[in-house]
Amino acid sequence: MLESLLSYVVWDPNQAVFSGFDRLRWYSLLFALGFIISQQIMVYFFRKEGQNEALVDKLTIYMVLATIIGARLGHVLFYEPEKYLSNPIDILKVWEGGLASHGAAIAILFALWLYAKRTPGQSYLWVVDRIVIVTALTGALIRFGNLMNSEIGGKDTGTDSGFVFARDAEELLETLKVPFETIEAYKPDDRSNELQGNGIVPVNFEIKINKGNFSKEDLTSILEKDIKYALTQFRSSQEYLAEPVESPLNFDLLEQSDGYLVTVKTFGRTKYPTQIYEALSYFVIFLILFALWSKYKSRLPEGLLLGLFLITVFGMRFVWEFLKEVQVDFEQSMQFNMGQLLSIPLVIIGIILVGRALKIGIQSEKS
Repeated sequence: MLESLLSYVVWDPNQAVFSGFDRLRWYSLLFALGFIISQQIMVYFFRKEGQNEALVDKLTIYMVLATIIGARLGHVLFYEPEKYLSNPIDILKVWEGGLASHGAAIAILFALWLYAKRTPGQSYLWVVDRIVIVTALTGALIRFGNLMNSEIGGKDTGTDSGFVFARDAEELLETLKVPFETIEAYKPDDRSNELQGNGIVPVNFEIKINKGNFSKEDLTSILEKDIKYALTQFRSSQEYLAEPVESPLNFDLLEQSDGYLVTVKTFGRTKYPTQIYEALSYFVIFLILFALWSKYKSRLPEGLLLGLFLITVFGMRFVWEFLKEVQVDFEQSMQFNMGQLLSIPLVIIGIILVGRALKIGIQSEKS
């Protein structure tokens, strides 16, 4: 039974890189690192192939703008057009979330066309073949950023293996009218007997509360009502937790010299950590594409790496979408979600590009 308890993770990371400095968040750091590292790799590519390294700065500007604008507009047009077109100013509120990788991919391909058109000596496909290598790496870092944000997670596993995403519940508890000092979710080692193998697993929330003017009796009454409401009546708590609605809140309240220590004993739903699956997939794709460039760069037919990128990245995206939670309500009735439908044409384009590149490669070898 203890082995089963060790098979799930209560995921409750601090979104801030440094405690007490909330402005620098993991997602922002990993997003920025993706571009910084990619820029240095592109400098390496240009140097090895006799290109002007100074052009990488120009290329980076095209890439950054295309990624941000394309990802945002992709989400607006593909997922929530009615919401944003009725309130266009909300399109600018990128900090509220809503980025689509398919939109970024389309915008990047267009931006690189503009770059190549204005840059003599570099063909469009030559540039794109190298960009997709670092794009795969950036995608991996961004997905790890999504994991740190506890967003774009998977469906219920239905077993006692998976991730319990507790961050949303913590944020809900922090809004209650109680002087909370700290809130921390964790996996309790002493509740293994409550595991049933159905994906509903024990989760504890340890809450430290300033003493203030609360008596133990008053605080007990408030917690019984407010915490129960927060853990059962909100969409996010219903999605990630499994607090029984009818039974009283199960918690311990310990009075200390400087306040109270509350341990809430509830349950969570194990989810597929699809952010990890995608991140690892993209990183492996990066390694494969980089290895192909390193070994065959002088002989690679133009468009081959782009084609392989489209097939593998969006092929894997199609697969992982089966394990993801529905992102928007209209996808509930769809056999394939929007992410999958948008991946299909990109995979087909990739197959065409690979076929074309191999044909050109065979013809060049014969001549």
